[in-house]
Amino acid sequence: MDHSRRIGALRRKLRQAGLSGLLVTHLPDLRYLSGFTGSSAALAITRFKAQLFTDGRYKSQAADEVKAARVEIVSSSPAVAAVQWLAVQPKVDSAGFDPAHTTVAELVRFKSNLPGRLRKSFLVPLEAPLVEPLRLIKDEDELAIMTEAALLGCRLFDHMLGFIRPGIKEIEVAAELEHQARLWGAEGMSFETIVASGARSALPHGRATTLALPRRGFLTLDFGVILKGYCSDMTRTVYFGKPKAEERHAYQAVLEAQEAGVAAVAAGVTCGEVDEAARSILRREGLAEAFSHSTGHGVGLEIHETPRIGAGQATRLQPGMVVTIEPGIYLAGKFGIRIEDMVAVTRTLGQILTPSPKALIEL
Repeated sequence: MDHSRRIGALRRKLRQAGLSGLLVTHLPDLRYLSGFTGSSAALAITRFKAQLFTDGRYKSQAADEVKAARVEIVSSSPAVAAVQWLAVQPKVDSAGFDPAHTTVAELVRFKSNLPGRLRKSFLVPLEAPLVEPLRLIKDEDELAIMTEAALLGCRLFDHMLGFIRPGIKEIEVAAELEHQARLWGAEGMSFETIVASGARSALPHGRATTLALPRRGFLTLDFGVILKGYCSDMTRTVYFGKPKAEERHAYQAVLEAQEAGVAAVAAGVTCGEVDEAARSILRREGLAEAFSHSTGHGVGLEIHETPRIGAGQATRLQPGMVVTIEPGIYLAGKFGIRIEDMVAVTRTLGQILTPSPKALIEL
């Protein structure tokens, strides 16, 4: 990972925003810019310097991980130390901070640790994020890691097909999946694993419970792993027993919608157009009201990143973005179905990173 290049790109954005300094406290942004993976740090950027502040627990780790910024170990708050450092840098008359990742209490604390003459004007809230747009476009190294994470997810799904059976508890399914993920090298799960069976499959975010898997009905598995800091995300819905005609028809409608969404992905296409490609299929089948969320979202160092693949979203896809395509339908008290892939945007199409089978699996 070329962190110096990333900091250089950020400096260009900083100049465009008319700022001479920047405080970075959001840990995924810190990792992206510096490589630091600890849980407590702040990064101060000026037009000529980059300084990372952390505490003594991370002295050796920061020295090993951070090459594009100078590391300073502090005994106080790293963010306060970063603000104070910025305030004494030559030709730094203002420093931006991200209001989306700074609490009111933190801002009060930052200002109280500045000289009185700087408390009103030195810290400036960013009108728009500066690091997030850089993270939006994945480079070759990031795409390679995300592909690896996605394929680990597919391998886990294959494993689970041999494990799941009627009668075992949803929490047993989640435990087996997460245990196997760890054995195969995952640093953790991207989010709390969703295991929703029978009527509970109609819950879009049905966390695993002590309920037993049914002898007949749908089971939705929505899960992701973290590998080298990057998240994967996929969903597959399978069926126990023999599905009724209504259930089979509904599954085929969701599958067609999902494939239409994937087919719409390409550089230059708006997120709203991708959403509509999927949603129009369900509208045609009379199932639009049962589709209660957006079609997808960006993914990377965080499980939910920009852009949002939703109705009316004008953001245009660009090569290097990685998004999910995950339409679903949810019929309360009956059943739900969701199918989700991770898709990398290329100049001409969307490349599926999670190639597990999507045709209805009957167990």
